Amino acid sequence: MTNAINWFEIPVTNYERAKKFYSTVLKTEITDAPMPGVKYGVFKYDMEGVGGGLIEGDGRQPQKDGVLLYMPGGNDLSIPLARVEAAGGTILIPKTSIGENGFMAQLIDTEGNKIALHSMN
Repeated sequence: MTNAINWFEIPVTNYERAKKFYSTVLKTEITDAPMPGVKYGVFKYDMEGVGGGLIEGDGRQPQKDGVLLYMPGGNDLSIPLARVEAAGGTILIPKTSIGENGFMAQLIDTEGNKIALHSMN
């Protein structure tokens, strides 16, 4: 294993709403992958990298406190950030320089999860 993380799951209370939010903001595909007792969708990912999905089901509660997941913000973080509020999210920390490591921003998704976005520009 070369990555500190190999899979993540973002808990949601409304799978379709969350799928629309992430698809809109990140301009990515989320493939439905239902399992018994849960609604599940997988983000498009490279099999050699880190993957993840959205999950709705008993015991899965969105969080704004706890682990902070950084998701790719593309080539310019300003572009996905411009879509956050129109998609129903809230920007907590706008695009902020983190020096030689690029830029980051934090937001609350439509489900109440706090996540971060990262880009080099």
